[in-house]
Amino acid sequence: MSAFPNIAIRHLFSIGSGATPESGNPDYWDGDIFWVTPEDVSAAKDGKIVGTKRRITDDGLRSCSARLSPPETIVLTKRAPIGQLAVAEVELCSNQGCFLLEPGSGVDPQFYFHWLNANTAYLQILGRGSTFMELSTDDLKSLRVPHPPIHVQNSIAGFLNENVAQIDTLIEAKQKLLGLLAEKRRTLAAEAVMRGLDRSAPLRPSGIDWLGDIPAHWASVPLRFLVTFMGGATPDTKKEEYWNGKIPWVSPKDMKRDFITDAEDHVSEQALANSALKMIDEDAVLVVVRGMILAHSFPTAINNVPVTINQDMKALRCDERISPRFLKAVLEGATQYLVDQADSSAHGTKKLETGVLGALGIPVPPLDEQEQIVASIAEERVKIDKLATATERSIGILKERRSALIAAAVTGQIDIPEAA
Repeated sequence: MSAFPNIAIRHLFSIGSGATPESGNPDYWDGDIFWVTPEDVSAAKDGKIVGTKRRITDDGLRSCSARLSPPETIVLTKRAPIGQLAVAEVELCSNQGCFLLEPGSGVDPQFYFHWLNANTAYLQILGRGSTFMELSTDDLKSLRVPHPPIHVQNSIAGFLNENVAQIDTLIEAKQKLLGLLAEKRRTLAAEAVMRGLDRSAPLRPSGIDWLGDIPAHWASVPLRFLVTFMGGATPDTKKEEYWNGKIPWVSPKDMKRDFITDAEDHVSEQALANSALKMIDEDAVLVVVRGMILAHSFPTAINNVPVTINQDMKALRCDERISPRFLKAVLEGATQYLVDQADSSAHGTKKLETGVLGALGIPVPPLDEQEQIVASIAEERVKIDKLATATERSIGILKERRSALIAAAVTGQIDIPEAA
């Protein structure tokens, strides 16, 4: 409940949207006019737009229904997603994915920036559409907002600018910590499979491009001599009897965890009997070998239950010389090398050829040492994951505190001294 009178936002702002000049006309692009899109709003630092990824020319502006808006205009995304916002510090226009809210007299845009930020969830509820959700102009113009006197708006905006910035600084620091923890989690495997746990052990050159020196008593073997490769397939999608069975059908979208116990999609026994699918017993190392995720990652997992896989995957069945869990750690350590080896196919996606993967040099310690390394990695990752979980929880608490502070301030529930 607000201590301030409410008024429709159309009485406080001139609200418009934008447009896109013809994309194929070079006379309309690379000019001097900032042209803001939802992508620019998402990337805005500290909620301020000081420039845009693309610019248009005067001819481009005249060619469409876009209009110039002055600095201090609030830019609000109307779709994909609804409710992201920033305040323009430069004159700009927008594409059709944004609203431009130009403040009238007696309006502090920073005050309403904070109010809209605190009500993002409500703006998203107002979205309509069958193919994608979009906030309509009429719904936005009818939105009722608090309207305290301008001097009160100024005081609240100043209070929130200072206090929200402090909270955001804490959130940013914790998010950086999460990134460092994720990197540490990844490099644990690389360090362990390169050097082992005994750092005093003598080393020798491995002869492996990505690996360097390894303990002298370890072997180094191309992957193709350590595993059997198994491919996957997609049963005929037009045959309903092939789908929604009980057999997990693993695809890259399932490869977000270390151990697979189920999949988002399932196939039937009929699909297994009448297609190129093969059942993969537990304890195989599953890897993604095709998809744009290979531009930056090399997902690996071990199946704890029998599964099938699609054609973007490979299953690696280990022989007696190497543990599946150790091989998974090795592949994690070789992620950057494998990403660099992935080529772009004719369709523009990334693909890691089986021959390239099979040629990957693998360090092979004695089996008991492999198990010790795997156990050590798991122990350290438990510590990292606990710290990451606690950090994520604290970020959530800070965001809740920020939202509550903004909501209380913009509705007059906090007594804020007026600026001198």
